[in-house]
Amino acid sequence: MYDPRQNLIVALDVSSAAAAQTIVAAVGVSALTFKVGMQLYTAEGPSVVRDLVASGRRVFLDLKYHDIPNTVAAAVREAAGLGVSMLTIHASGGERMMRAAAEAASGPKAPKLLAVTVLTSMDAAELSAVGVGSPSQAAVVETQVLRLAHLAKQVGINGLVCSPQEVRTVRRVMGDEALLVVPGIRSAAAVASGKTEDQSRVATPAEAIARGASMIVVGRPITQASDPAEAASVILAEIQSATHPYST
Repeated sequence: MYDPRQNLIVALDVSSAAAAQTIVAAVGVSALTFKVGMQLYTAEGPSVVRDLVASGRRVFLDLKYHDIPNTVAAAVREAAGLGVSMLTIHASGGERMMRAAAEAASGPKAPKLLAVTVLTSMDAAELSAVGVGSPSQAAVVETQVLRLAHLAKQVGINGLVCSPQEVRTVRRVMGDEALLVVPGIRSAAAVASGKTEDQSRVATPAEAIARGASMIVVGRPITQASDPAEAASVILAEIQSATHPYST
């Protein structure tokens, strides 16, 4: 039977293990997978990951590795040893780096590798400033995203992190088996009311899943809610209302 919790990641964007544990307890059985990013990992280190894994939760380790191939491969092996389910690398690290990461993440219990193409905070002007295209070039962001998506697929990366606006196009490039993780999610009620906080490129859970997302990342709409479990349940209902959800 289809379980919409398979499509939800709750972001633990907090600065202490105690705060993270409070959120996990409050969400309860409404989520299976939790994101540990730079903020929490820098504050608490690998112990917070070990504790989550030991409690039966799945961990999406979002540290966006980007370094020489040997260093990234070593980091991926360490992450695999922690028992994480998914982790991120930067596609802009190039073919050799991504291939080394993919080789390091081999085996039956290896984590899924997700490549980050263009950060959702970057626009054409910022890409141009680092030598990619020009501000006047049409669709420069999408062009770069698709270029890196093709490269990631060629070297055996399992999927991508992509914005709600790009996911449909990226799905066509990566194929049905790819794992596409989409942040920038707000509930249908929040989008309708315009209460999207500091996010400008957003989608509802149903929209993201219908466009081809495998999983969505939701932070503050759940973690800062007065009742996180109920907020997660609302998100799950919206996921389930989407057509043709992708299995993870």
